[in-house]
Amino acid sequence: MSLDQEFDNEEDGGKEMSFIGHLEELRWHVIRAAGSILVFAILSFIYIKEIYHYVIIAPAKPDFWTYRMLCKLADKVGYDELCIKALNFKLQAIGVGDQFTMSMTSSVIAGLVFAFPYAFWEVWRFIKPGLRPAERKSASGAVFYVTFLFFSGVFFGYFVVTPLAMNFLANYTLDESIINEFSLASYISLVATLTLACGIAFQLPIVVFVLSKVGVLTPAFMREYRKHSMIVILIVAAVITPSPDIYSQILVAIPLFLLFEVSILVSAKVEREKLREEQRLAKLGNTEL
Repeated sequence: MSLDQEFDNEEDGGKEMSFIGHLEELRWHVIRAAGSILVFAILSFIYIKEIYHYVIIAPAKPDFWTYRMLCKLADKVGYDELCIKALNFKLQAIGVGDQFTMSMTSSVIAGLVFAFPYAFWEVWRFIKPGLRPAERKSASGAVFYVTFLFFSGVFFGYFVVTPLAMNFLANYTLDESIINEFSLASYISLVATLTLACGIAFQLPIVVFVLSKVGVLTPAFMREYRKHSMIVILIVAAVITPSPDIYSQILVAIPLFLLFEVSILVSAKVEREKLREEQRLAKLGNTEL
């Protein structure tokens, strides 16, 4: 019996599912989510050469889309240093099995990204029946919003953060005699970490929604500390883009500012819904009296 059926039975006066039953249900949701990741990982491994050429290695080439757009922006603002024309490094596979190992690792990462919508949907199917009708109504569209924010973060990390970080690290030298020859493993680790980290960071509105629901955050609190958050965002942007170039930091900071503002709107919406619910319950109480 699924949790959806069990929830309906509970509303109709049926018996509550046992703890072991819930664990069994969770186990099958996790198995299906993991299975979807495995399927996409296998598909990614089949096309791993194309994925490497057009996706993974692309930010290591000067003709990458982001670098071309930065050069166009440099022409418009008259700031030539913004244009990235060369990346001073070479990639190398040091270990005997590095290329094969990295192809396996990259396939798993790609499988995780591609399978994320379905995997999260499986998790949501387990959580949703345990919510109250009002909570389920307010959380409608959760799969869509979480997926949209995740992929927005992934694209931001891949097309903005990764190229800027790569440019700085590739062109930073202690001495001209030192040649940058990065290992394939360290390169993939950097790309995957920055990309997935941005995907997770873009879940801020969802986190704010949950915290606002439980009463930990309020829009008034977030507005009060807006200036402080701007300082934190600028620091984060400076850390993500270690380049002293102010334009690069602004490119990273603007989406983070927008995310914070969206989070304030989300918190305000939750507060309005709480107020309406309290007013409804108060009216209902007065009617009964």
